[in-house]
Amino acid sequence: MRAQSDKDTPDLGRIVQGARRLSRPYRVDNGRKFRLQDVDPGDTGGLGAEDKPRAREALASGREALAELQDMLYAQDRWAVLLVFQAMDAAGKDGAIKHVMSGVNPQGCQVFSFKAPTSEELDHDYLWRCTKSLPERGRIGIFNRSYYEEVLVVKVHPEFLAAQKLPPKLVGKKVWDHRYQDIRALERYLSRNGVLIRKFFLNVSRDEQKRRFLERIDEPEKNWKFSAGDVKERGHWDAYMDAYQTMIRETSTPESPWYVVPADNKWYTRAVVSAAIVDAMASLGLRYPKVDDAKLAELTAARKVLLSEKR
Repeated sequence: MRAQSDKDTPDLGRIVQGARRLSRPYRVDNGRKFRLQDVDPGDTGGLGAEDKPRAREALASGREALAELQDMLYAQDRWAVLLVFQAMDAAGKDGAIKHVMSGVNPQGCQVFSFKAPTSEELDHDYLWRCTKSLPERGRIGIFNRSYYEEVLVVKVHPEFLAAQKLPPKLVGKKVWDHRYQDIRALERYLSRNGVLIRKFFLNVSRDEQKRRFLERIDEPEKNWKFSAGDVKERGHWDAYMDAYQTMIRETSTPESPWYVVPADNKWYTRAVVSAAIVDAMASLGLRYPKVDDAKLAELTAARKVLLSEKR
C-alpha cells in the first residue's frame, strides 16, 4: 500500500477543480425540463482543433488522478463505483472506456458488456443480469450498455418486450413508467448502500455516425467493427432520440445524474468523461486507512527483523 505524500494533495486538488469545471456543464441532476435538441453533439466547450493537445494533457492528468483515487477506493473498501455508458452505435463508448480507464489497476475494475439477453436471462426479471454484476466495495464497475436498454431498444422494438414472457396483465400502457420507477428505485437503493453511480450518454450526431460507419466499411482494418444491423437500427434514429430524451428526463437524480456528453469529437468526449469520473470519486472523501497502535507495533517489529537479516 502506497502512503499518501503531502505533495500529492495539491496536485490532485488542482486536477479535481479543473475536472469539475469541464464536466459540470454536461451534468443533468433533474431532467424534468431536459431537451436533447438543446445539446450540440459537436460542442467542444469553446476549444478548437488547436486545443487538442491541451485536451489530451487533461486526459492524461485525469488518468493519473483516477489511478490515485482508485488506489484509495480499494484500500478504504467502503464505497463502490458504478459507471454506466449508453449511446447509439459508433458513438465511441468502447474507446472512451479504454482511454479513460487505461491507468486503472485491473484488479480494482470490472467491465461488463450487455448485449441481447440470453434465454437464461429472459427467464429472470429484466434487472437480474445487471444486478448480479454490480461492483463490490472498493471496486469500479463499468456497464457498457445496461438495464437502460429496457427503456431504449425494447421501447423502440416492442416485439422484444413480448419475448420477455411477462404475464399479459403486467404489460399495459404504464409499462414504461413502471420501468422508470423501478430504475429510480434501484439506483436510490444502491446510493443508500454505498454505491456511487454516474451515467454517461455519449451524444453523437446522425451525420457523424454516418461518417464513422463509412469509415468502418472503407478501411479494411475497421471492417470487423461493422454490422449490417447497425445501419438497420439507424433507420429508427428519431425513435431512439425520443427514447433517450425521456430516459434522461425520468432517471436523472442528484444521487445518480446523467452526463450528456458531446460525442462528435472523440478527443473532447474522453476528456469530459474522465473529468466527470474524477469529480465524482473526489466527492467521496477517499483516504488511505489509518492503522491502529497494534498494527504500527507489528510494522515496527517486522522492520527490525528485515533490517537484521544477513545477506
